[in-house]
Amino acid sequence: MMMCSICGKNAATVHIVEIDDNQKKEIHLCESCAHEQNIGMPHTLSLNDILSGLIEAQSSKEAPELSGVHCPSCGITYGEFRSGGSLGCARDYEVFRKGLLPFLERIHGSTRHRGKVSSRAGRDTADAYRLAELRHNLKRAIDAEEYEKAAQIRDEIHELKEGIRDGSE
Repeated sequence: MMMCSICGKNAATVHIVEIDDNQKKEIHLCESCAHEQNIGMPHTLSLNDILSGLIEAQSSKEAPELSGVHCPSCGITYGEFRSGGSLGCARDYEVFRKGLLPFLERIHGSTRHRGKVSSRAGRDTADAYRLAELRHNLKRAIDAEEYEKAAQIRDEIHELKEGIRDGSE
């Protein structure tokens, strides 16, 4: 266990590493010494604090025209959303779409909600979900002019439909 570099009495919970001119300097502080030195993170971060930080980081890359945009339904501005971290109504997703899409893609890796099928859902539900997913992938492959991939997906769709038909008879 690392001891505090200042008081030498308590276990260090804050660790600072500085590298200057290829020289590494480490400082290890206990909670009270870190507090006295005004070093460390706040003890609690709310989800709004985290989302606001992510939104603020993303906003520097956005088009400036979003700064004056507000929702005609609930009245929230894009700036209020960015600072508060939450939307005012369902219509905000469309009103702030240009700013939300890059943000959602950065956080989730996609702007399309994929969800998942519960293991208790039953075979019909799982097959329907898989069929919808394959059809979506087929459209994307065709749009990207990836015809070999599209043919493979088409064959998977055909096999799945055959399996569904065989299972229902």
